[in-house]
Amino acid sequence: MAHGYITDKDDYLKRLRRIEGQVRGLQRMVDDETYCIDILTQVSAATKALQTVALGLLDDHLAHCVVGAARDGGPDADAKLKEASDAIARLVRA
Repeated sequence: MAHGYITDKDDYLKRLRRIEGQVRGLQRMVDDETYCIDILTQVSAATKALQTVALGLLDDHLAHCVVGAARDGGPDADAKLKEASDAIARLVRA
């Protein structure tokens, strides 16, 4: 069974590479002793970018994996719902 994000895989990889570049930029900023608030602003931007990826993956998971499992029923449906609920709880805490 293919993962729900597979149709958007290239977009996710592009976004994650961009975030990776942001994080490397943060390392350079600290190494260059950049003003704290400027670093915090960039940390906030990287965090927001990661949250956007996470929400997209969650949406794909719900639309594909959870809906498919619910349609099929049985214990796998309960497990997928619990898994999604736990993922949402982790995102909310973060």
